[in-house]
Amino acid sequence: MNQEVEVTIKTLPHFDGLELPRYMSEGASALDLTAALSQEVCLKPGQRALIPTGISIAMPHGVEAQIRPRSGLAIKHGITMLNSPGTIDSDYRGEIQVIAVNLGQEDFVITRGMRIAQMVISQVIKAKLTLVDNLDATARGHGGFGHTGTH
Repeated sequence: MNQEVEVTIKTLPHFDGLELPRYMSEGASALDLTAALSQEVCLKPGQRALIPTGISIAMPHGVEAQIRPRSGLAIKHGITMLNSPGTIDSDYRGEIQVIAVNLGQEDFVITRGMRIAQMVISQVIKAKLTLVDNLDATARGHGGFGHTGTH
């Protein structure tokens, strides 16, 4: 069952000639975002850069966009996104930009129009925080960070 929500999109002048974000297959859950660069960016190992996409979006209240790395770039080149997933709130109207980082061992060149990240549209559930003196007990308790073993 597919649920749809209307997301309006505005292209910025430096987006000219690029493809709008789109789902690359029938079952894809993320829209691919492209780099709206005026000149290529060479990321050396360990280097990061803010990559513009040339788009701004508006979503209904209660919806967010999550910006995530592309798995192919991650496994083949070590390219990922810092602050991942990045959150685009429903009231943000600025350009979507991604913080790319090269965790690989070789230089990586990002070119105009390259599919650089993915965007997932998701519903948001707001928390109502209630201050208490104690939390209910569970079998796990305080266990975390590998407490169930390494395999």
